[in-house]
Order: sequence, then C-alpha cells, then structure tokens
Amino acid sequence: MEELICSVEFLRGPSEVVARVSSEAGGVREYRAPTTTAVIDQVINDLQEEFESAPAA
Repeated sequence: MEELICSVEFLRGPSEVVARVSSEAGGVREYRAPTTTAVIDQVINDLQEEFESAPAA
C-alpha cells in the first residue's frame, strides 16, 4: 500500500525559483533561491533531516 509522505511544488518566477514542501511532520514551508539547483539542494537537505529523525513506521 502506498502512502503520501510529502508533496513538493517547484515554481519559476522572474528572478528566483520557489519550492513549496508539505509533509505531515514538517507542515508547509517554502524555499527561495536564484537557481533551480540551489532551491533543490535546500529541499533535499530539509527532507533528509526530517526523514532521518522520523520514527520508523
């Protein structure tokens, strides 16, 4: 059975890239950076920390 653990949206604005992340443990948060790579790195780091500290199901 599949279970949604997070949702990630990427949006490109005129001067920056925005990522919106939603998860049960972390709630909704937003990241902004001038490049796609920079915002993806922020999202990866945050989700890695969140899921490494989450209790095993």
